[in-house]
Amino acid sequence: MEIYEKDVVKEIVPDKLKKIIAAGNNFQLIDVREPSEHEVINIGGELIPFDELLYGVDRIAHDKPVIVYCKVGLRSHIAIQRLQEKHGFKNLYNLKGGITAYLEP
Repeated sequence: MEIYEKDVVKEIVPDKLKKIIAAGNNFQLIDVREPSEHEVINIGGELIPFDELLYGVDRIAHDKPVIVYCKVGLRSHIAIQRLQEKHGFKNLYNLKGGITAYLEP
């Protein structure tokens, strides 16, 4: 079985995201969790719930890195796969371990 580029989900580790945020780099941060999860805690990501993501494609940047996250990284991984397959995105990164890993000391 061949693996095509659209099947590969790039990842970013939490420490790298923290450095990107601290440096003020130009990127988009998207939270694909449910609104109730986002209300409890968020790290500044734009909320586009997983079930609405494919309908909100016009809200996702094509011209800069986009980091997508959920609680532990599974929903965001699947979301990125779908966006790459259906809409040809090449600038998406999954937050490895999700917000749970990001919030660990």
